[in-house]
Amino acid sequence: MSNSIILSASYLPPISYFHAISKNEGDIVLDKYEHFPKQTYRNRTRIATANGVLDLIVPIQHGRQERIAMKDVKINYDHDWQRLHWLSIQTAYRSSPYFEFYEDEFRPFYENKYELLFDFNEMQLQLILKCLKLKRTIAYTEKFEKEYPEALDLRHVIHPKKESLLPSPKPYYQLFEERNGFLPDLSVLDLIFNQGPQSKNYL
Repeated sequence: MSNSIILSASYLPPISYFHAISKNEGDIVLDKYEHFPKQTYRNRTRIATANGVLDLIVPIQHGRQERIAMKDVKINYDHDWQRLHWLSIQTAYRSSPYFEFYEDEFRPFYENKYELLFDFNEMQLQLILKCLKLKRTIAYTEKFEKEYPEALDLRHVIHPKKESLLPSPKPYYQLFEERNGFLPDLSVLDLIFNQGPQSKNYL
């Protein structure tokens, strides 16, 4: 576990998530056993639209259990959120420089159904690492641990309501920057669709 980075499996994670990965050469260890916390990046992401930041939230099934392990959280398909999310992503990024280059790789996440949120997020993570040309091994926790003193534990640090890990983020080209100003630490999709192969250099 030494030199590893402990992360939550997040939905189209923010740029700071991959900034942390790029600065750490160790394995990525995804926490399968943490209790699912509400209002975090585990099931939400933030993209830039013509009207500003838009939160996209993956609905989950709410059982009677108040505390459920991340590995057991099921996605709710009662409403067609996949169509809505993909439409929102297309509308936001269709005119960006590299959307068409990556479009076919991300579309299947909105056509195929995944039962578990963890699996959905992990498959996206593997694709994004490939897009960013970050070669890392993904491992998993075997039980819940409150702390990992020998590893870089960012499970509770990368959070929508906490200060970003990005050190004074440098602006990069964003489609609606003239209207909204530069919006830092959005979903890594924003970086990939706007910067393409240069995304790794930005990190």
